Amino acid sequence: MTMSTGARRQRLEPDQRRTQILAVARRLFARGSYSSVSTSDIARAAGVTRPLINHYFGGKRQLYLEIVREMLVTPGSVSEDLPRTTPRERIAIVVDRWIDVVDRDREMWLSAIDEGIGRDEDLDRVLLESDEMAADLVLEAAMMTDVVEGREQLRAMIRAYGTMLKAASREWLVRGTLSRGDLHILLTQSALHLLQTVYPAVRDQAPLDQAT
Repeated sequence: MTMSTGARRQRLEPDQRRTQILAVARRLFARGSYSSVSTSDIARAAGVTRPLINHYFGGKRQLYLEIVREMLVTPGSVSEDLPRTTPRERIAIVVDRWIDVVDRDREMWLSAIDEGIGRDEDLDRVLLESDEMAADLVLEAAMMTDVVEGREQLRAMIRAYGTMLKAASREWLVRGTLSRGDLHILLTQSALHLLQTVYPAVRDQAPLDQAT
């Protein structure tokens, strides 16, 4: 008997099946919302049973959190094989690759940052993981991974930059007030200004703050 809706059931290895379920769920959540998509919807579209989804992910909530993690935690590929050139060029490349990632999955990315499922502890951990990995990637692109003095302040500033990055991306994707080129310039120049001007000013100010 053929399945009238959803995907035909296929025998896949566990890792392949898990990846398939994630891909299907991502599409469904992008088209609808967390509340409008049920586990049964995902199972039917993926050609699996609800118990199998629960087996791999523990339920819809955990599955959604995993998708949010994939959307918000910047892929390592964004900073792979960067040329040994200037920080300006490396950051421009990273920004361009990151915009590609967002553009490819724009609906789910917007859903992840706009809707979520309520700011609970689990979601907060995912967002914190995203912010920390983004800070690592910016430091790597800028060739500043060995910075010691003012390191915590620097990472805090990069995390704040990440908040601006999300807001600017919404201007591009939702409001259409920025073009992709505008966004690239904004994000690249802002990152460089933060690293080359703001961070040194904060770092040099620290001893004065401590003395007062």
